[in-house]
Amino acid sequence: MSKSFLVSPKLSIMKKDRQRLNKHKPTVIWFTGLSGAGKSTLAYKLNEVLFNRKVQSYVLDGDNIRQGLNSNLGFSPEDREENIRRIGEVAKLFVDAGFIAISAFISPYNKDRQRNRDIVEAGEFIEVYVKCPLEVCEKRDVKGMYKKARAGIIKEFTGVSAPYEAPENPEIVVETDKLDVD
Repeated sequence: MSKSFLVSPKLSIMKKDRQRLNKHKPTVIWFTGLSGAGKSTLAYKLNEVLFNRKVQSYVLDGDNIRQGLNSNLGFSPEDREENIRRIGEVAKLFVDAGFIAISAFISPYNKDRQRNRDIVEAGEFIEVYVKCPLEVCEKRDVKGMYKKARAGIIKEFTGVSAPYEAPENPEIVVETDKLDVD
């Protein structure tokens, strides 16, 4: 084989090249908050707005990650940590590809969110705390998860029988009990 075919794919197209092509900076926008706070609703609305502005973006959430990539994980503290670690790595790949990765996950632990911030370049991670009182989240509970958690059917449910660590210094706080999606 000729040496000319041995070009490293890592060196052929750089993130800055994709940024120039896309005309926007790639980043991770990480929505965190309790179940029912409105993370996915906001993430998909933002994705729609960005799409209409011709910005390359993609939403990563429980529906598309837990069905495939993380289908082998449960909800123990260890599995939650691994779930968020894997999502962070996928989000980093999207950023390397020039996209805005919009992640919508409870991600209950500060250390896990910080690890995902640390794997991308400075300025490429925006933490959005989707703040909503537990009582409001429970009223919005269309899947009946809180009811099952309160009945003891679901173990280690964030906000009920498992902890949620609110972000200490998020770039953005959205209080969804006070604002509408727009």
